[in-house]
Amino acid sequence: MGLTLPTATSYIGRFAPSPTGPLHLGSLYTALASYLDARQHKGLWLLRIDDLDTPRNMPGASDAILNCLQSFGLYWDSEVDYQSHHLEQYEQAIVELQSRQALYPCTCSRSLLANSPLIYPGYCRKNPQSTDAPHALRVKTAEFCPRFVDDLQGEISQNLAGQHGDFIVKRKDGIIAYQLACVVDDQRQKVNRVVRGYDLLDSTPKQLYLQHLLGYPTPQYMHIPLIVDQEGHKLSKQTRAEAVNPNQAGPTLFLLLTLLKQNPPPDLRLAAIDSILEWAIEHWQAERLTSTQAVSALQHS
Repeated sequence: MGLTLPTATSYIGRFAPSPTGPLHLGSLYTALASYLDARQHKGLWLLRIDDLDTPRNMPGASDAILNCLQSFGLYWDSEVDYQSHHLEQYEQAIVELQSRQALYPCTCSRSLLANSPLIYPGYCRKNPQSTDAPHALRVKTAEFCPRFVDDLQGEISQNLAGQHGDFIVKRKDGIIAYQLACVVDDQRQKVNRVVRGYDLLDSTPKQLYLQHLLGYPTPQYMHIPLIVDQEGHKLSKQTRAEAVNPNQAGPTLFLLLTLLKQNPPPDLRLAAIDSILEWAIEHWQAERLTSTQAVSALQHS
């Protein structure tokens, strides 16, 4: 089923989880925020499974994510999109970047870079490498200073070369890197509104640069705060965040709305899922999260 776009300027948002495990509170928090923003704007909310990083994918995780979203009443528009179905488009983008002489092969090993600065020092850019050896592809960053206004975090400006350096767009194992895949996917799906976690704010200048090189339009961005644990760490699979319980959908949605600073009325906690979401869509005020980078679930548990 193809995408139906009412007008060229209609709101098109998305949620793009990786199938590396079940949804936890932090990932559902992001899903809910992007869903509410799309629904209040009467836009489309697409679901994309970012499954390119095959070594990290967990069997059954994609279906578990779909089932979890449905359990919480978060239904998406159109068919589920899988990155793994679009390898040709990523390779076309690589060819386009190569035609612009924007890429170069990098044979550096992790051990070589282990003692290097956080920003890639440009070994292979200064000393061109043969493509016969296993290699990654890096994009040449210039003194490009992207500026954008995030809906919550305000004006962001960074020097791409000075703060990020030449970054990888295709890994040595042949897997397309997140930055390029995300840009190609958003363009392919005509996404014009990206609601995602604050931890991805640093990715945005890289993606703006790739959009610039490929001639793509830039979506509007909203980076919502992260849910952190008692030590200030982001809730994630790496920190062994527990999967959300679909049998507690109502109370969990109420908690998430509280963490999103939406101030739901107390009697909503035990309401039906549809009633909770109907209230949340009608009363959604993303601006309550302005300039907020993190919230603690412990304060509301």
